[in-house]
Amino acid sequence: MAELLNIEALSAGYGEAVVIQNVSLSLHEGQTLALLGRNGTGKTTLINTLAGATKQHGGRITLGGVQLHTLPSHERAAAGIGWVPQERNIFKSLTVDENLTAVARPARAGRTAAQWTPARVYEMFPRLAERKGNLGTQLSGGEQQMLAVGRALVLNPSLLLLDEPLEGLAPIIVQELLRALSRITREEGLSAIIVEQHPQAILAISDVAAVLDRGTVVHSGTARGLQEQPALLDKLLGVAR
Repeated sequence: MAELLNIEALSAGYGEAVVIQNVSLSLHEGQTLALLGRNGTGKTTLINTLAGATKQHGGRITLGGVQLHTLPSHERAAAGIGWVPQERNIFKSLTVDENLTAVARPARAGRTAAQWTPARVYEMFPRLAERKGNLGTQLSGGEQQMLAVGRALVLNPSLLLLDEPLEGLAPIIVQELLRALSRITREEGLSAIIVEQHPQAILAISDVAAVLDRGTVVHSGTARGLQEQPALLDKLLGVAR
């Protein structure tokens, strides 16, 4: 597999406050990275930095050969970033269908995977198909999250960024979203970085894992290797037995 993403000595934060320091990671095409760590360790800041929503203090980000760190945030979707932030950022005054069609863009030249369209999103999330005429304000939290994922998919990204996609959702919706994310990454081969507070659930659908602590990478390796060492995982995440 060819390398898709390379993060080299990245430091970033908000204003003059540096939150992540000297972070280096790489991801190959078709891989999913589980990004783990306790609250406040810099996971969201790293995701936001890739999307262009922080102040970068140093380092380089290369995505598919594009120097991502040189681009403003509004140009990063065209470069291949699909971002699902914690706030979801759907247009609540628009219908489900309008949310999808307003941002949809064709796949970039040379893409071999099937193109994501609103129709394919409805096939992935039948709940959205049933509510395609509903406004964003009329959706449940789980449906809003599905719509946020769908909006990122119709950008036809090469890298999907998901910041705590399971947060606050009912267990049945969590399982539905996990099945969809597994299909998107495993069957469709879309690369993804997933930040999540449910490590075992995300490790099960990921290829590689990284753990942040105090803004730096303290562990990186295969997702299965970390999943099979619960004591190490608990230690890295500060979980007391």
